[in-house]
Amino acid sequence: MQSSDKYNIDIKLLWKVVSQASPYKLTFIITALVGILLAPVAILRPFLVQTMVDDYIFHKDIQGLGTMALIFLGVLLLESTMRYVFTYTSNWLGQAVVRDLRTRVFNHITRLKISYFDKTPIGISTTRTINDIENINQVFSQGILTILADSLMVIVVVGVMFAVSWKLALVCLTTMPFLMIATYVFKEKVKASFQRVRTQIAKMNAFLQERLTGMRILQIFNAERQEMEKFRKINKEYTQANVDSILYYAIFFPVVDIIAAASLGLMVWWGARESLVGGVSTGALVAFPLYLNMMFRPIRMLADKFNTVQMGLVASQRVFTLLDRDDKIPNTGTYAPEKLEGDIAFKNVWFAYNAKEWVLKDINFHVKPGETLALVGSTGSGKTSIISILNRLYEINKGRIEIDHTDIRDYDLYTLRSHIGVVLQDVFLFSGSVLDNITLRNENISREQVVEAAKTIGAHEFISKLPGGYDYQVMERGATLSMGQRQLISFVRALVFDPEILILDEATSSIDPESEAVIQHAIETLIEKRTSIIIAHRLSTIRHADKILVLDKGEVKEFGSHDELLQIENGRYRQLYEMQFVTTGVA
Repeated sequence: MQSSDKYNIDIKLLWKVVSQASPYKLTFIITALVGILLAPVAILRPFLVQTMVDDYIFHKDIQGLGTMALIFLGVLLLESTMRYVFTYTSNWLGQAVVRDLRTRVFNHITRLKISYFDKTPIGISTTRTINDIENINQVFSQGILTILADSLMVIVVVGVMFAVSWKLALVCLTTMPFLMIATYVFKEKVKASFQRVRTQIAKMNAFLQERLTGMRILQIFNAERQEMEKFRKINKEYTQANVDSILYYAIFFPVVDIIAAASLGLMVWWGARESLVGGVSTGALVAFPLYLNMMFRPIRMLADKFNTVQMGLVASQRVFTLLDRDDKIPNTGTYAPEKLEGDIAFKNVWFAYNAKEWVLKDINFHVKPGETLALVGSTGSGKTSIISILNRLYEINKGRIEIDHTDIRDYDLYTLRSHIGVVLQDVFLFSGSVLDNITLRNENISREQVVEAAKTIGAHEFISKLPGGYDYQVMERGATLSMGQRQLISFVRALVFDPEILILDEATSSIDPESEAVIQHAIETLIEKRTSIIIAHRLSTIRHADKILVLDKGEVKEFGSHDELLQIENGRYRQLYEMQFVTTGVA
């Protein structure tokens, strides 16, 4: 019963994979029809050879033999054309399905909750999007359609062999049980090794992605040797899985050749005796080796094709599992205003990344349009969580967040985020030009707008000095730019999108003193006439904020202006202020 269930699940999965070709139904039908017709067309060649020997060569009919030779040439050209069409269309179909599926997977991944990326290594998602989908391509290009064509070829060849000489056919097929056993063992062994290959390549992708991204840390702490040992172990396991599959191929193909040779030897031994007594025609004796070759060639490859389909199904199961993930932020809101006032209110908000531990507990505060709110607190107090739930990167568990007196869940998600600009502490720049990194390829933002925003921020001078200016090619993650330069680019990016609500997440924490003055000017320019939320460890950057929210272990401890909070005896803000300024003699 269990195996039957597994079989049914495989059939359903296979159907799900095949259904991905539904937009290309005509191509699929043409490919299948050509594959079906290939068998009877191909079988004509040995049949014509038999006819030429029995009816024309022995009767010395030279003129008729010439005609048959032309017919043979025509059949050969027809078969070659059909095989070309079959190969091309089946591969084209696979590539078309892969193209659509890869776009669908990437589009799906970009809409998943941030919590998915918190828990899933980047290399795993890369494997799903590239390697696993490429295996699905092989289901079409080397899998089901080829299996259909090859299976029909075997059936037709065996049928014709029995029609020509059932005795000779039986003699040739006495080796089939050995071939079936060898094929089954090969299929199971290669399937297991291929599954190990898929697992190991996913592990290797995840390892490489993480280590290459964190290469600076590895070199700083001299951890190259330890990581190399880990990589050597993963690489060894991956190589061994591939070597195992190669070993099975190296054994199987010679075994099939031996069985085919044995079948041919039996055919010659029995056929020669029957030919002498008139039981088998000479033409049949000449044609049978061709029949045997046409039978063993697809059988030799069928086991490999079945494994290709199996691996494609294993890969497709992983891809469909990813596509079936429903952990997206629900976009059920319909409110899509063109402009926001920027009024923000948190009402009894509770939030947890998991069910075990509250990160924010009963948070309440109100920010009026145009005001600046500063978030202060030690690491882990919940500052970043507040800005993450404001633009719905995560969903709150209890309470209500309102923007302009409307619950943020009533907003269209993309409209909501378009009105909120975020400048992060760790600025991420993509490979591409400075202009592309500022506009994020938004066609509605012109170069003139970018230049004007850069001048306003104070970034135009340094951008103009770059080779190529705004067309300067930024390396991955902005590695060729300083921290201050990357930060300025992120400010320009925030300004050109012109959000009504601005979030600055510790935007000056990693900036050198020389750059800080420029950055501070940029911040003042950005927050002007905007509702702003600023996270900063340096209290000097938030002294002029309208309101300051002091957090401790996810709870609001104090809320008020800078002067009001300094008046609180033994207050948390006052303690932080004295630690940063009074004890160092700054104030």
